[in-house]
Amino acid sequence: MADDQEKTEEPSSKKIEDARKDGNVPKSQDTSAFVTLVVALAAFLALLSWIESRVVYLYFYYHSLIGVEITKDVTLQISMISFREVIFMVIPLSLAVSIAGVLSNVMQTGFIFTTKPLIPDFSKLDPMKGLKNLFSIKKAVESIKIILKVSVILWVCYYFLLSFTKELPTVIYFPLYDQMVWLKHKMLILVAVILILFLVLALADLLFVRYSYFKSLRMSKQELKDEYKQMEGDPKIKAKIRQIQMQMTKKRMMQEIPQADVVITNPTHYAVAIRYNQEKEAAPKVIAKGTDFMALRIKEIAMNYNIQIVENPPLARELYKKCNMGEIIPENLYKAVAEILAFVYKSSKKPR
Repeated sequence: MADDQEKTEEPSSKKIEDARKDGNVPKSQDTSAFVTLVVALAAFLALLSWIESRVVYLYFYYHSLIGVEITKDVTLQISMISFREVIFMVIPLSLAVSIAGVLSNVMQTGFIFTTKPLIPDFSKLDPMKGLKNLFSIKKAVESIKIILKVSVILWVCYYFLLSFTKELPTVIYFPLYDQMVWLKHKMLILVAVILILFLVLALADLLFVRYSYFKSLRMSKQELKDEYKQMEGDPKIKAKIRQIQMQMTKKRMMQEIPQADVVITNPTHYAVAIRYNQEKEAAPKVIAKGTDFMALRIKEIAMNYNIQIVENPPLARELYKKCNMGEIIPENLYKAVAEILAFVYKSSKKPR
């Protein structure tokens, strides 16, 4: 029993779906931050000329105010124009970053909408539970991850900046324009390195988050059994239902036997009752069949209703194997059954 309680089984699709409904999904904050950062840089570069034009506009506007008396109305006008231009510069960049943040989450978890996390949970106000969560293994792992990430980033930045400073004794003798080109070149290298580093950290965090998520949803063997019972129903109940269905089928089958034209037997192991109504049916139909004890019951009812019993072991076995109750007999057995029916009609003077 102890082994059954160990959560060694992968989570079922139902458990994963239930977790999604609760808002519990594997989401890497580092991955979202990386995608947002890349989009922010791309948007900034794409909007650079637009931002530059707004800055130039503000520059000439402020320059035009030289010598103008600063009154209350002028101050209000300066504030409104400055605010407008800043909004014009910030809104496109903010929209791009916002869309990137949403898309980065959707790419990780798919679209999900649930209000369950918004429902107040007063158990979270328990100070003991909060203290326990504060010093949990999960929090310790998160803290270690943050320390490692910051340490790696600082070390990489320090390494490249140190290598750049070794060139300064030479660069100080460059013309100003060449110095600016050198600085731009080094800044691009540093940005590219940091982006690559963030990408590696984001992928590592994404893999770790997904591994931890599915590990937290692992189930014990008993939980899988209980879930299966809930989804498929208790096997004992299903077996009982099948038993009742079989009993009802047998009862209905016994009620059909008096309408049979003939019962074909093995003679003791198989019994198949055949009915042929030329007005309603295209071919003879099996209305009852059984083996051993059920075969004896079919023959007993047939004798009580004076239904002729014909022994034909090969035909009885074929009919039993190939026909279910209520089915028309196969075409390859038409001739054999027709001969028996013709014999029955002739011997009993029964109308066809």
